[in-house]
Amino acid sequence: MDPDFPLWLRSTHLLNFVLMGIVLRSGWEIISSLPRFWWRNDCKPGTEWIKFTRRRLPQEEGVYTSLMDERTASPLLTLPGRKNIGLGRHWHGLGVTLWLVNGFVYVVLLFATGLWRRIVPTSWDVFGEAFDSLKVYLGFGVPSIEHFQPYDALQMLMYTAVVFLLAPFLILTGIAMSPAVRSRFPRYVKFWGGHQGARSLHFIGMVLMTAFIVMHVGLVFIVHPEYNLPHIVFGVTDTSRYAQAFTIAIITIVAVIGFWIALSYATLADRARSQRVLVALTEPIRKLTLNWMKPRMGRQNVYTEKDISEFHWTNGLPPTEDESTEWLAHRDSGFRDWRLEVGGELSGKTLHLGLAELRRLPKTEYVAVHTCMQGWSATSKWGGVRLRDLLEVLGPRPEGANYVMVTSYGLAQEMYDHRPREPFYAVLDLEMVEEDDTILAYERNGRPLEVHLGAPLRLRVESNHGYKMVKWVRSVEWITDFADHGDGRGGTREDAALQAFNGRI
Repeated sequence: MDPDFPLWLRSTHLLNFVLMGIVLRSGWEIISSLPRFWWRNDCKPGTEWIKFTRRRLPQEEGVYTSLMDERTASPLLTLPGRKNIGLGRHWHGLGVTLWLVNGFVYVVLLFATGLWRRIVPTSWDVFGEAFDSLKVYLGFGVPSIEHFQPYDALQMLMYTAVVFLLAPFLILTGIAMSPAVRSRFPRYVKFWGGHQGARSLHFIGMVLMTAFIVMHVGLVFIVHPEYNLPHIVFGVTDTSRYAQAFTIAIITIVAVIGFWIALSYATLADRARSQRVLVALTEPIRKLTLNWMKPRMGRQNVYTEKDISEFHWTNGLPPTEDESTEWLAHRDSGFRDWRLEVGGELSGKTLHLGLAELRRLPKTEYVAVHTCMQGWSATSKWGGVRLRDLLEVLGPRPEGANYVMVTSYGLAQEMYDHRPREPFYAVLDLEMVEEDDTILAYERNGRPLEVHLGAPLRLRVESNHGYKMVKWVRSVEWITDFADHGDGRGGTREDAALQAFNGRI
């Protein structure tokens, strides 16, 4: 047995191959939900630096939603496929976590056993030797076997770059896209060029990682495979076992690809069940890494009016006659007679407050970046009343009140099981309710809230993605348990297996 290829090394490599497939395929599912990339944080139509769709965007706000831009990807390619970004994000989170654990084990053992010298250069001569190897490869040749110990200089530099530069780069840019991180550490996100800068850099890193994996696996079968394959499969240098190793390697690759595809179809077979399983697996990870992060006061010192976006996307169109003739009547009257219903059965009383009454409550203003889990972002100055201040008007929190439910005049865009559309709603836990930046906004950029962005009142929860921020708010009420409402998962998007309740990702 070759000491340079122990069992732990071969096992972590195989597991890394499996997990990178999960991470990449779920990442492609996320990209298919918004197949455009910007450097500008307002995502203005026509300013994309790259896109994977021929559809042209209208320049007018509020006539085209991000869901209209979503593309269907095959389960053969993405995880899980067929416009399931929420489940894709669950798989991405789980895959990344397992990939990190596997990578940590690999790096620790690499240094503990001294095998790090196989991939980390210890002499400046490696650069000249790598250039010589590059010339051989560009000439469609193969360096002689004596240059591999067990890798040649060019491979050593590539492995060092991937393990110690590219992988951390992907991790750091991925973290920067979390709303929990943005609201807690806004300067960190700004360092990467904001949400879109981080997203674009993460995409570039993904392309480089994909190219490396394809090249890495390809070279195993092209460059001295009679040595490579026995090393990888059996951990030996016996070239007489090449044919056996080749057969096992091909079978393994086919089996892993089959496993990736099976994960997609198994996930789609029962989306609700898949969500329950994935949430159960990822919720402890969120609690450990993200849920403890609370928005930091003074974010307006980081995001200022200079950051306000020129364009603001939306997800969902204003209510129509089929959805709410009541809201349409309020809109046509300038919302003079509109009233917010506050309280609910659990509170024992219900108040009906108009915009004038809401404006008399303490006002909160801040500049914040809105992000959608599909990937777009926009920066605005929001003004309104803190949710906790509004609820104080009702008096003390009722006994058994563990959550607040906010319901819209609008309906869900589509029910995942194709039943008639139901009112859009979101449930907030007590921690989210108490956050300083959880408000009911009636202003944007110093003017009354626009119709397409939720007029006359919309919810803002800056530690979350936009799917929690109900537009065209109709009512706010205390509830005991979100399991008693809708499909019992904490909101319309959660009911559709699109996201996890309180998922600060």
